[in-house]
Amino acid sequence: MSNLAVKAVNQYQSADNSSIQYADPHELILRLMNGAIERIAQAKGAMQHGNLTQKGELLGKAISIIGGLDGCLDHSHEGTLSTNLSDLYHYMIISLTQANIEDDIAKLNEISGLLLKIKSAWEQIPAQSQQASA
Repeated sequence: MSNLAVKAVNQYQSADNSSIQYADPHELILRLMNGAIERIAQAKGAMQHGNLTQKGELLGKAISIIGGLDGCLDHSHEGTLSTNLSDLYHYMIISLTQANIEDDIAKLNEISGLLLKIKSAWEQIPAQSQQASA
């Protein structure tokens, strides 16, 4: 796992992180996606309550997690999937940065929606393909 991915895993702090060391790569990616989605939702709440410090910290964590997801991509296979996902992750990072500066809830909703679509597709990967896909 790349340094960026390790940092992203470290950013993902849930109530039960003891099982991370036993999770397979497919499950870790799902946890990272969930972590980013959760941080964006929390940042939205902080934004709505005018808590700028918390908003910035949470969006910073979400950006780190998305950067880690980008770092996990396997660009060794031909095709455009990893390139397209990388471009999408970069777009998400830029959009979250803009949302932080502009207090733009619509951008947060857009990025959460994109992450949910990617997560849904990731969850559809058959069990026998999960190890190879991760």
